[in-house]
Amino acid sequence: MTNSDRTLATSRQVAAEVREAARILLRTPIVTAARAPESMAIIRKHAVALRKLFATNVGYHLVVEASFARLAKLPPESSATERVVYRRNGTPFGARGYTLLVLACGALLAPGVGEQILLSALVTQIRTDAAQQEIPLSDSIADRRLLVAALAVLLEWGVLTEVDGTVAQWGESAEEALLTICRPLLPHLLTRSIGSGADRRDLLTPQPDAPRRRLRRRLVEEPVVLRSDLDPDELDVLSRERSELTRMLGEAFGLVLEVRAEGALGYDPAGSLSDIEFPGTGSVKQAALLLIGALLDLTDDGVTGSMEFAWPVVDSVLAELVRAYGRAWRSEYADAPGALRDDTVALLTTLRLAEPTSDALVLNAAAARYRPQPKSGGTQLTFE
Repeated sequence: MTNSDRTLATSRQVAAEVREAARILLRTPIVTAARAPESMAIIRKHAVALRKLFATNVGYHLVVEASFARLAKLPPESSATERVVYRRNGTPFGARGYTLLVLACGALLAPGVGEQILLSALVTQIRTDAAQQEIPLSDSIADRRLLVAALAVLLEWGVLTEVDGTVAQWGESAEEALLTICRPLLPHLLTRSIGSGADRRDLLTPQPDAPRRRLRRRLVEEPVVLRSDLDPDELDVLSRERSELTRMLGEAFGLVLEVRAEGALGYDPAGSLSDIEFPGTGSVKQAALLLIGALLDLTDDGVTGSMEFAWPVVDSVLAELVRAYGRAWRSEYADAPGALRDDTVALLTTLRLAEPTSDALVLNAAAARYRPQPKSGGTQLTFE
């Protein structure tokens, strides 16, 4: 192997490592050495290149320290679907859950708190702060479980690490636990400072930026980008810079650009970047997948664009699916078809595969990629 060959091989290896580190940060914007030492090692190794990659291409700020890395993303565009935190049982966190999460972070920053804390002491501080802010917080099972859910988020983010005992055990039987705190990370949880008088818009309103970077962020973060959601400048970039967009998405993040009449998407061949696995396990995901196939089977022509299906048609199809597959799904859906419709439509909307209107469910053309295909010689379904 010549020197030039070795240099090329090294360059390719570095580019692959930077791309993998960028994908880790997109998928998990908070990485800690305690929870993911191997990921943290590759991020620290390429910190300079990663800061430049994110700042130049999508306008994100990356903080890398010895114990953690924090990718500060920007607020999504107004047309993007809302992304929420979910509890382990799959239910949305809700306003009260977010309130307890903020109280927990504040308690961890209280004077005198060191690198470790007993769970009982943390809970006492949270309840004291809640009382001072006139936020009701009892010792009921419901409130304890919601507090456990908030602390579980901090465990998942790596802000807290269980040393002795678990948060879950405290939630069920009040057993003590010892927690380690990643204190340097706490000030970086919020991507923007909140001063007195600030409201929700200070954190969630997109900031002005060049159309090129706005479009790149959309393609990286959103499952489907519809042309109707793009302003004229973004549409111009999509038209004129398609080759450059294709190169950037592939080299930086391992995504493949797909452009159709309805819009565009950054497709991930590895299928590991999305925070919502689809297709996937669970009643709602299975129902959503089968609903797509059943609705598309009702169309006589090929899929050439968005398709509308009146709500009575959707309800009829879901009723048939419940009869066929309901025994394998959550039992409450058999008695509450409206709940199944609401949860299924919410998932498809989040994935930008469908849009509900007052009269119908509109399937976007991208939904056709998930159309079930029967295996030859049997009735088992496979999925594209």
